[in-house]
Amino acid sequence: GWTIRNLHANGASFFFICIFLHIGRGLYYGSYLYKETWNTGVILLLTLMATAFVGYVLPWGQMSFWGATVITNLFSAIPYIGQTLVEWAWGGFSVDNPTLTRFFALHFLLPFAIAGITTIHLMFLHESGSNNPLGISSNSDKIPFHPYYSLKDILGLAFMLTPLLTLA
Repeated sequence: GWTIRNLHANGASFFFICIFLHIGRGLYYGSYLYKETWNTGVILLLTLMATAFVGYVLPWGQMSFWGATVITNLFSAIPYIGQTLVEWAWGGFSVDNPTLTRFFALHFLLPFAIAGITTIHLMFLHESGSNNPLGISSNSDKIPFHPYYSLKDILGLAFMLTPLLTLA
């Protein structure tokens, strides 16, 4: 059990390193010019950060407790509904067991939203074409999406899932 837990925690940190490198590459090559792809990427990043935050709270140590208290209290800065949002997130008047239950449910459900947003992100990416270091247009209209691109994506997914399924 401890191996899977450590792989999950350290894998999340490694995943964010890869995400930040991906964002840096996108900034360097001007990928922000493709609005739909960039905007879905930003939404994806925010969803990933929300998932990581609720996962950070789950060990329920002192750092987790105070992290949840401080970050959820940021909602109180929203005029009129802020305090209501904070109490709704907490499930009461302070961070307690209902908060942990809600965060566990979110940590389970948000990856499904991430999968959907990733699919939309990849759809926009395939529609506009990927940015490359040379800045050369690749004439992607000459190559059909299916079977070439879809099989490539499925193969990449299989290579990523195989080690995870082997460990499970």
